[in-house]
Amino acid sequence: MSHGARVIRTGVSSGGPAAPPPVTVASSSAGSDAELMDGGYFRSCAGMLKVAQMISLLIGFISVNNSSWTDYSAYSFFQIVTMCDLVMILFFYIMHIFRVYRKLTCVSWPLAEFLHYLIGTILLLIGSIVAAAKSYNITGLVAGATFGFLATILCVISMWSSYKVSCITQSTSKYHA
Repeated sequence: MSHGARVIRTGVSSGGPAAPPPVTVASSSAGSDAELMDGGYFRSCAGMLKVAQMISLLIGFISVNNSSWTDYSAYSFFQIVTMCDLVMILFFYIMHIFRVYRKLTCVSWPLAEFLHYLIGTILLLIGSIVAAAKSYNITGLVAGATFGFLATILCVISMWSSYKVSCITQSTSKYHA
């Protein structure tokens, strides 16, 4: 074995074409930093839960948007809350897929996600209650409120799992360091 200096060619020089780069094999697809996307997150419980939240919020929004309603303030609040929540869940979904949390370490991502779910779930619950109370048995409004409640339940599950993982990770890492 030689431990001397190595020459690495990065392009074509006067000595001829550069040698092809060595092929490296990643040990696991989920833990490799070289990969752009985390393929395992698509199939994880957290990833599927985020997709279910986005689908239920989108169906709730479309149901309310395509119905005839008279109380403008109640349903516009519901629509704003569902779209803001949908955009934030999509943001966190993309952040996990592309592993942005590894590059931006200045943000406490578990805390940010927990606060998003806490505030978003409370607002979504309020919006769903108001939408259900003012639906007047119009099927589209009832369906929108129902999907709002479903999204609320899914957000509570995500908030609980996010809090559980965050607290367990921090408490065990303190004692095992």
